[in-house]
This record gives sequence, C-alpha cells and structure tokens, in this order.
Amino acid sequence: MNIDDFRGEKPALDLFDYFEGHSTAWGWFEDRFGTIKRQFRVEITGTITAGELRLDEEFFYRDGARARRVWHINRTGEAGYCGRADDVVGVARGRAEGPALNWRYRLALPVGKRSYHLDFDDWIFLQDGGVMTNRALVKKWGFVVGRVALFFQKSS
Repeated sequence: MNIDDFRGEKPALDLFDYFEGHSTAWGWFEDRFGTIKRQFRVEITGTITAGELRLDEEFFYRDGARARRVWHINRTGEAGYCGRADDVVGVARGRAEGPALNWRYRLALPVGKRSYHLDFDDWIFLQDGGVMTNRALVKKWGFVVGRVALFFQKSS
C-alpha cells in the first residue's frame, strides 16, 4: 500500500486527538502460518504535554501475563509522527493521510533470557464511529514471522 492513496479520505486520523484520554484495544499475534499464538487486551491512557503525546499501554494477555509500554510521540511536520518507547530500538516513524497511518519501528522482544529485534510495519485505519483497526506485519531479517491485529475503541 501507499499512504498517499488515502489522502483526502474521511474520517481524518489524528493520533493526538484519537488517543487523548482513555481507549481500549483487543488483539492477537499470529505466526507466519496464521495460527493465533497470543491474545490480549490493552488499556491505554493518552496525555498531551508540551506538544508530546504520552501513551501508557497496559497489556493483559489471555494466559495471565501482563506487560507495559509507554510511548512518547511527537509530530514531525503536518502528517508525520515519530515515537520512542523503552523496548523500541531507535525511533518509530509514521505518516498519516486521511484515515490511514503507516507506522514502522523495530521492537526488542524478550523471549526467555534473550531479546529478539523484530521489525513492525503497522497500518492503522480510523473507521466511522470511532473504531480504529491496526494490522502489523512482523519481520525478522526481512522474513515474515507473524502478524498482529488490533481493534481500538475510544472511551467516551
């Protein structure tokens, strides 16, 4: 896909507007064969301070595990975003057009005593009614190792 293909479409996605306050997401990770390996819910609190969006994400996995990620996201120009989190290697970069955002980053994923660097290519789409969908292709050394699907609902 090309992010420019969504220019001018509605509803327009603004990460700061969507994530300020509370939202919830539900999703799963599936391996390269399409087998769902993990399901989860994410409680998200977004605050904006001095032009930065802070997303505090608390993950609740179906197997009882919990995790937390805190994003610090800034605007880069009219349609761009960059972000950092403790488990993100370097800087995440994204660009929005219309209802779509393409967000790319490298995540350090702990597995046992090791950490694997996985590349995420997220496509996020704002739907009518305030629902947002996210599908991410996950790669290691350029090879697809899995996919993530998420569905967001902003709280009233």
